[in-house]
Amino acid sequence: MRVASIHTYPVKGCHRMDRDAARVEPWGLDGDRRWLIVDERGIGLTQRQHRELVTMRAVSRPGGLTLAAPGLPPLDLAEPTGGEQIQVRVFGGRPFSSVRAAGPEADGWLHRLLGRAARLVWLGDPAGNLVPWPVAVGSGAEVSFADGTPLLLANTASLDAFNGWLLESGSSEGPLPISQFRPNLVMSGAAAWVEGEWVGRRIRIGGAVFHGAAECGRCVVATIDQETGERGREPLRMLAARRNIGQKLLFGLQMTVRAESAGTPGGDRTIRVGDAVEVLD
Repeated sequence: MRVASIHTYPVKGCHRMDRDAARVEPWGLDGDRRWLIVDERGIGLTQRQHRELVTMRAVSRPGGLTLAAPGLPPLDLAEPTGGEQIQVRVFGGRPFSSVRAAGPEADGWLHRLLGRAARLVWLGDPAGNLVPWPVAVGSGAEVSFADGTPLLLANTASLDAFNGWLLESGSSEGPLPISQFRPNLVMSGAAAWVEGEWVGRRIRIGGAVFHGAAECGRCVVATIDQETGERGREPLRMLAARRNIGQKLLFGLQMTVRAESAGTPGGDRTIRVGDAVEVLD
């Protein structure tokens, strides 16, 4: 089993950033979902409200990022380490701390993209923000603006099996690409749906060790084409028929970061395309 691809989403809800390698931090891959778009009340905006976010490319770099979208000039931003500190929430849930506003230039750029007032904010220190449920002993609880857990692992064989179901059903949709499930890590060389057996187990990938927290229950965002923004009925309709477990439509494995990653504090926690994926126990 090997890592087939690596993806981060610098701004929550934006188009993916494809990576050859990524450093694993306690709250996930470096540069993943440290930025968030919020409304006037400080509530996060995602593709649930604005499918046009699929057209927004965000490229992260040390100390900042660059935004681009059709019809808008590129915008280069620095991390607002000294900006206004504000309180925000994602989906009306718990408030996040250590969040700072990117500033009026970014907000004006987003207004032109979305056609509404919006603010861009940056999460300076994810260490104070925790996974919203108990985590395994030895596993970190920190998380960025990601939903629930720091990382999502997807399996190409599971996607192949899913697309086989679509073909057999005569569905007018499909085959779906793995990008529609917005994973961080994609693995190849495994059996279909084997990732469901890894819940509660330790998984080594490259220089890091993870804990399989839970299979991922999918929401309406999975029905959005990540290149065009068009919405369909899949994969939710087929998952409801074939992968409805505990009233959740499951695809992919949510993971937290284990403290023993790289063996010693400060060790190399880098994951690279081609790295082995190994279940430890």
